[in-house]
Amino acid sequence: VIGEWCNLGADTNTSNLKNNYGEIKTWSYPSKQLENTGLIFHGLIMGDHAKAGINTMFNTGTTVGVCANVFGGGFPPKFIPSFSWGGKDGFVEHELNKAIATSEKVYARRKIEMNLTAKSILEHIFKKTKEFRT
Repeated sequence: VIGEWCNLGADTNTSNLKNNYGEIKTWSYPSKQLENTGLIFHGLIMGDHAKAGINTMFNTGTTVGVCANVFGGGFPPKFIPSFSWGGKDGFVEHELNKAIATSEKVYARRKIEMNLTAKSILEHIFKKTKEFRT
């Protein structure tokens, strides 16, 4: 599941089936941990405005948050919080003002103005997901 306004760099890939055909774990916001899905098919979930660099590899059942930017070699963790910037070697918080500035450019490229409601939604998500970036 790929959200709106996402970008997948060339050769980005993911899997929806484990090699051992085992049950897939994915992130649960209510329990704040990886949980079994009861499924053997479950691919990537990527939030709106998230980006993946060239050759990014996502494991089966990975969750990428809103405005996350993932890059570099190797597999990043199966849960990448919203507004995170980095890869398998670690993440830092993606600054809200920079994330909004990038989103404005994405909108402008399609000749759409990013309105106050869209910015307010990103600000709300930034605040609500802070605990996952610490």
